[in-house]
Amino acid sequence: MNCDLIAIGASWGGLQAVSTLLAGLPPDVDPAIVIVQHRGPESQSGLLELLLQAHIERRVLEPVDKQPIERSHVYVAPADYHLLVEGGHFALSVEGRVNYARPSIDVFFGSVAEAYRERAIGIVLTGANADGAAGLAAIKAYGGVAIVQDPTTAARGTMPEAAIAATAADAVLPLEEISGFLQRLCAPVRS
Repeated sequence: MNCDLIAIGASWGGLQAVSTLLAGLPPDVDPAIVIVQHRGPESQSGLLELLLQAHIERRVLEPVDKQPIERSHVYVAPADYHLLVEGGHFALSVEGRVNYARPSIDVFFGSVAEAYRERAIGIVLTGANADGAAGLAAIKAYGGVAIVQDPTTAARGTMPEAAIAATAADAVLPLEEISGFLQRLCAPVRS
């Protein structure tokens, strides 16, 4: 698969889930990885990136408005902004909350679906609301790949359950198996 962007949505229990997923990814899986983790507006800027950076070797950063999207980087949506992708760069928005959240996974996934189409992979991990379900369905509808954490392995199963109900996921996997699945989808073919 020609994969350019992996979009990950998480909420309750998300730091642990995202850390586990990213730690299992080998360096040859090089699409840009963007994480939308629900966190409050008072969340300290840079803290989530620092915590993730301790678990992985890829560069982890919080994007700013109009920042170009680069392969082999991990981006974490800033607190209290919707994150979107437009023409190979990020855009930030302070529009109203969606599913009680800003950043909203649905908002980000919807922009990924339109911008990356069949070159996108969407992943919904643990969480306690339905954010991400409609966005994952959009990624799938535009030809991308939809992956959902097995709700029985999630700290909170509501978000994965909603995603499974919203679209025909390409894979529903225990957290520990998602990185291997991504490697099979995205790693370059060796001759």
